[in-house]
Amino acid sequence: MNFDFTEEQVMLRESITRFIQEDYKFDERRRISKSSSGIDKEVWKTFAQLGWLSIPFSENSGGFGGGPVDVSVIMEEFGKGLVLEPYLPTVLLFGGLINSAGNEDQCSNLLPKIIEGDLLGAFAYLERQSRYELTDVMTKVESCSEGFILDGEKVVVLNGLNASKLIVSARTSGDQFDREGISLFLVSADADGVDRVSYQMMDGQMVSNFRFNNVSLGTNSLIGSLGEGSELIERVVREATVAISAEALGIMGELNRKTLEYSKTRKQFGSSIGSFQVLQHRMVDTFMAYEQVKSLLYRAVCGLAEDSDDIECIVHALKALVGKMGKQIFGEAIQIHGGMGITDELDIGHYSKRLMMINTTFGGEDHHQGKFNNLRYDHHSLA
Repeated sequence: MNFDFTEEQVMLRESITRFIQEDYKFDERRRISKSSSGIDKEVWKTFAQLGWLSIPFSENSGGFGGGPVDVSVIMEEFGKGLVLEPYLPTVLLFGGLINSAGNEDQCSNLLPKIIEGDLLGAFAYLERQSRYELTDVMTKVESCSEGFILDGEKVVVLNGLNASKLIVSARTSGDQFDREGISLFLVSADADGVDRVSYQMMDGQMVSNFRFNNVSLGTNSLIGSLGEGSELIERVVREATVAISAEALGIMGELNRKTLEYSKTRKQFGSSIGSFQVLQHRMVDTFMAYEQVKSLLYRAVCGLAEDSDDIECIVHALKALVGKMGKQIFGEAIQIHGGMGITDELDIGHYSKRLMMINTTFGGEDHHQGKFNNLRYDHHSLA
């Protein structure tokens, strides 16, 4: 199989790399993380002008018509730069749901605004009790003469602070844990009855908790078919899980590169610490960990592109491996850098914190390892 990138993908990678090196250096990233919004909207408009926001969307919607490979190229480079701007929540989650199941009016109104950088969105799906189970939903929607009434709470909503539009998962029928009966609704973040509390996570990302107090929604707020949102959510989250795994790969590569460079300049007992055999062995282990994640990521990306039958199993394995190898790589990077490795002044600690948060996004290592084991068991049982 040919794993070479196309000419367009190489150009895309180079353009992002150049932007990170020239306009998104670590000091600039720290400035943005300390701002009230946690992002830079001028940077976001630059993303739009460079065409990065259009990559996953079809040409009919004004997009580039890219696929999983193009998205992974973007996310890996964003990982290297620790980019804070909301590509995952706005383009891949919010935009992905609209692109997959939005009606003609929703697509024509919202997708061009996302592509042009004029609309920031978010996907509100997590609840206090749900942890990583996408189908554990207590937020409810009831039908009324004018449309729907939304009542409930969502937590840790990525980009919730800056989002003007939300897509909210809510139960329209069935019990709390039922896979059937979950629907998706488009909600204005400033609508009457919507309360928002925002806060910053340890990796610099801004998230929000939303309380929906009998919010009135029109009939056109429904996305997709009533009660049939679970499959759509699972598919879009699966694609987003591969995307943040690519981001994690970019971070792992930078941690390895920066740690190797440091080991060549830091001296102890008159010699660079990189000459010590025990540290060489540890760095070889982290390079091998990186290559394992890279290999499985490529398999997952190809599986998404080909709509492979075992893609669910592959993605669970990938996310579990990202969690395991991420801990090993950032742990060694911090240890080899010494006490300064976790300080706020050095970027090593910031890369490590982002890897920790990626591990918890869409489910941690143990969660996905359990899902993978169950699928393998079911497969062998059927066989």
